This record gives sequence, C-alpha cells and structure tokens, in this order.
Amino acid sequence: MRRDKIADMARLPRLYAPDVPQLVQARFARPLANAHDPTPSAALDLLREWLFAETRHQNVAVHGWAILPDRIVLLATPPQAHGISRVIQGLGRRMAPRITHGRVFEGRYRSTLVDDAWIPACLAWAESLPVRQGLVDTPQRWPWSSAQDHVGLRSDASQLTEHTAYWEMGNTPFARQARYQALLNAGTSSSEQSRIEQALFGQWALGNDTFRERLLSRGSRRAAPAPRGRPRKPAGDNTVTN
Repeated sequence: MRRDKIADMARLPRLYAPDVPQLVQARFARPLANAHDPTPSAALDLLREWLFAETRHQNVAVHGWAILPDRIVLLATPPQAHGISRVIQGLGRRMAPRITHGRVFEGRYRSTLVDDAWIPACLAWAESLPVRQGLVDTPQRWPWSSAQDHVGLRSDASQLTEHTAYWEMGNTPFARQARYQALLNAGTSSSEQSRIEQALFGQWALGNDTFRERLLSRGSRRAAPAPRGRPRKPAGDNTVTN
C-alpha cells in the first residue's frame, strides 16, 4: 500500500462543534511569489474577493483573516460541520485555472476549535504573520488581512462578523481599536504562539480543560490527544491476567 494512502487512513476526522470558532490554515502547494519577488498584489486581491464570496455562500461568519503568498489563514465560525471545507474547496476551484494552473493546496488544511478566551491571541497571531515573514514592519501595513479593520484603518461590516471577545475589548469602537492595537504591538508571546501552533497543526482544541470537557458532548470527536500508556485500573481491581 502506498505511503500516502496509509497516511490518509490514519487521518483524524475534522474536529467540529456547533457555534465554536475555528482557526484554519491552508498552505499553497507553490507560493504565489518567492521571498525576493514583488508582492503579487493582483493575485492577493483576487483571493480576498474569492474568500469572501465563498464564506458568504456558505454563511460562514469571518472574525479574522490573512492572505499571504504562501497561505490563507481564517478565524471563523461555520454554521455546519462542512462549512470551512466547502470554503477551501471553492477557493481551490477558483484558483486552479486562474492562478496556480494545477494543484492548489499542500495537503489538507489545518484547523483547531478555539475557546473564546483565545480569540484575541488568535487574531493577533494570524494578523502578525506578514511581520513574522518579513513582508511588512507592522501588521496594519499588510492590506490583505483583517488587521486594518481591527485597528480602525478600514471598515467593511459586510465582510467581518466581529466575535464577542473582540467587542468586549472596549465599550466604544475607539476603545476596542486602541486596546487591540496595543495587543498587536505587543505581539503574541512565545508560549501563546506555541500553544496556538500546537493546537492548529495537531488539530486539537485550543483552550483550557473546561473548554475541552464541554466539547466532549458537542464535538465531532475527542478534542485532545488520548493519554499515553495503558488505562489505569479502577481502585480495588486486583484481577490477575495471564
């Protein structure tokens, strides 16, 4: 059996729960531009247009996003289990004939369910990606993300559905934008970045024990890796096995 077929068999099903945001990353099979090439503005503009056409079509509520030459990142709440998958598939169908002329994505997209307490950190993580890649010096200077919306430099209510965790950052738009600007300036800590990326690439839930326990009855599968080793015997079980 081919190795890729074995890998497909070992894949975990998608983790989904109703009304719970997902952080999603889909990497392109080939970057739209190399490190020292000019920014592919026309392609990025098209991708932004297509992204919101697909999310509107699937009724996916977008809380934050970033499009880079090598990937798309989305923080959103889909209304049903296959909403995000259909958005990514729709993007692939649009990109293949007009931009990539072949395979679009590098394998499966990665995703994690996000607890409300982690929403601001996930927004900052996604919107700071262009800075970490050396494309710009501040997140708000990259026009192909939601950073400009969140700090008050741009406003398009038809594209973003702000999450409650963002609204609770201040009682007025100015207060929210100022507080979020401070968060962007500070950046995600190394521990936060590690937690986000471990959950995203491992495709487990991002949150505390209470959040993961809540997903036990609502999620499509377990939200955290199973403990290693054999299950512990109940107290008083002295059964001898051969």
